[in-house]
Amino acid sequence: MGLGSTAKKIQTLSDRAEAMYKQVQKLQQRITGLEEKTAETHDTVTRMDHQLTEQRALLLAIAEEQGLDGEEILAEAAIDEAELEATDEAGDDRRSAATEDAADAAARDPPAN
Repeated sequence: MGLGSTAKKIQTLSDRAEAMYKQVQKLQQRITGLEEKTAETHDTVTRMDHQLTEQRALLLAIAEEQGLDGEEILAEAAIDEAELEATDEAGDDRRSAATEDAADAAARDPPAN
């Protein structure tokens, strides 16, 4: 093997290493950007959670002032939401089962041409 061939292989290896290095730099930049976005999102969620807690306390105080049981109202709303979710999930399960049944029927009885 001559020196020209070795030099060409070294150059090819060097080019690949440089390309990989650039990819790693881009990946590091993306990761840094994602970390910053994650920190911003965390701060936003924390702030919104605090505001929601304040609003809940305010609404409970207003309900109490009006002679209403705010905790009972919230419990009923949670029950309604859970029932709605259960109904939605049951509908999804029925649609999924119907789709599977149709696929099974099509596999058993292919359309006649």
